[in-house]
Amino acid sequence: MMDIVMPQLGETVAEGTVTVWHKKPGDRVEANELLFEVSTDKVDTEIPAPATGTLVEVIVQEGETVEVGAQLGILQVEGEQAGTAPAATIAPTRPAAVRPGTPTTDPSAPPPPLSPVVSRLLAEHGLSPDDVAGTGTGGRIKRKDVLDHVATGGQGARSGAAPASGDHRVVPFNTARKRTADHMVRSKATSPHVLQAVEVDFHRIADVRAVHAADWKAREGFALTYLPFIARAVCQAIGDFPNVNASIDKESLLVWQEIHLAIAVDLDFDGLVAPVIRGAQKKTVADLARSIADLASKARNKSLSPDDFSGGTYTISNSGVFGTMITAPIINQPQIAILSTDGIKKRPVVIETDDGDDIVVRPVGILAQSFDHRAIDGAYSAAFLKRIKDIIEETDWGSALD
Repeated sequence: MMDIVMPQLGETVAEGTVTVWHKKPGDRVEANELLFEVSTDKVDTEIPAPATGTLVEVIVQEGETVEVGAQLGILQVEGEQAGTAPAATIAPTRPAAVRPGTPTTDPSAPPPPLSPVVSRLLAEHGLSPDDVAGTGTGGRIKRKDVLDHVATGGQGARSGAAPASGDHRVVPFNTARKRTADHMVRSKATSPHVLQAVEVDFHRIADVRAVHAADWKAREGFALTYLPFIARAVCQAIGDFPNVNASIDKESLLVWQEIHLAIAVDLDFDGLVAPVIRGAQKKTVADLARSIADLASKARNKSLSPDDFSGGTYTISNSGVFGTMITAPIINQPQIAILSTDGIKKRPVVIETDDGDDIVVRPVGILAQSFDHRAIDGAYSAAFLKRIKDIIEETDWGSALD
């Protein structure tokens, strides 16, 4: 017999929720065939079977959350004789340590937490948690409770629950939204945020994009945006101001030698993820463009691996696609700074010429950085931003895509 356990899906992940079992007890499964799915605070992942055999028992049900390493089920490996394993392996004396809900039905106690799969089902069917009677520990709502409620067409099944108000609808947070919310609250509580911004003239990049956009799209299959150029400028500027590429460890600053650049990706307005481009300082603009497009596609297709999220040292958040003027981004812990790239628009700009000042139309945008004031001061952050600005405005980007 082989124990199926909750895998370690990232170095900081402590627990996971079984969202779907793709096999039931008695089913045969091939090695590397999809067996179950797990949701953590970092990623949703499909888990394959570790060996060929028969699923003997499911210990942790769909919607239950357990610690990493907890036993989820039992697999009888092909070729083994049933009953040859110790009885404790076949039938554990107690189930895996499921995260407890509310231990009593005291009406003054807070409701038991919802698992990601239950939250998703409630949202899909337009239900509030108050509509469904939970049969789990402490009244916790399980996946089966929601499905049974939908199947019977029941309304407001919880005894004593107040009827839903007609002036609003309840939209439960899905897993991605919960992850985003928890991380944002923790970041604001951890770091004293300070915002600084610079105005940047992007005409040199705009000229290169105008020349290469069509050929690039035909060759690569995606649009050439400003973002990879900005990312390249950020990496170059970090070389001069390395302390922004850091984390805080108690009373010390850990300054990272490599730049692992996290790119915030919106999940269709249902939360954010920030997958990581490793060794970004070694990449060209073209390399960065391909990496950004690849990670964004994986994020939206939910095919990112846990490794894609780990180890980021600096983050860029791109709100510019929506035409924003300035954004105060929240630091991606445990990093100490994050850059927002906002909308780039044509504006009149005063430039100095040999004949005096002149007014020209240029593509202009704001780059805004939130930084942790424990780690660096305003002068250091401002100098870093100015360095990014100078690189963008003064570099001859014509050969960047060669």
